[in-house]
Amino acid sequence: RVEDVAIFFEAFLPAPRLFIVGATHTAIPLCRMAKELGFWVAVIDPRSAWAGVERFPEADEVVRAWPDEILAKAGLDTFSYVVTLTHDLKFDVPALAQALRSDARYIGALGSRRTHERRKAKLRQAGVSEDRLDLIHAPVGLDLGGQEPEEIALAIVAEIQAVRYGNHRRSLRAGSGPVHDGD
Repeated sequence: RVEDVAIFFEAFLPAPRLFIVGATHTAIPLCRMAKELGFWVAVIDPRSAWAGVERFPEADEVVRAWPDEILAKAGLDTFSYVVTLTHDLKFDVPALAQALRSDARYIGALGSRRTHERRKAKLRQAGVSEDRLDLIHAPVGLDLGGQEPEEIALAIVAEIQAVRYGNHRRSLRAGSGPVHDGD
C-alpha cells in the first residue's frame, strides 16, 4: 500500500556578493545600500588613502590591493556582482577583464560613453571578445537622473536588483545611466 507523504525542504542560497572596485565617494552609499539588501560586500582599492575600514564600516572586507588580483582569487560565480567606480584605466581594465573571464552575474562600470569606449578598446587589445564586452553595464545604473553619490549608488543598486531578479531588459536602462565622469 502506498501512503501519501509530505516532504518539506528549504533551500538556502549563498548571499549575493558585491565587489566594488574603487573606494570612491559613490562606493560609500553603494556599500551601505547593498548591505541593507543582504549582499556580502567587498571594497577593493590599492590606494590606502581611500580604502580605509573607517570609510566603509558596513563592508565585509576592505582590501588594499590590485582589484584584478583579488577578483582572480574570489571565485566569481553567478552570485557575484562587480562594479568598477574608479574612472582609471589602470584599475578598471584589468578588473573588468578578470570579471569578464568569470561567471559573474553582473558587471558594471561607471563613466561616460567616451570613457567606456576607451575601456572597451583596451579590453579588445587584451583579447576580450565583443560578445563578452556586451556584458558590461555601462554607463552603470538605471537612468534615474541623479548625479550625487547617493543618487548614483541608488541607480546602480536598482540595476543590480533588476539583474538579480531577472528583470534586466535593456528598455529599463533607457539608453543611459549616471554618467558622472570626471573626464
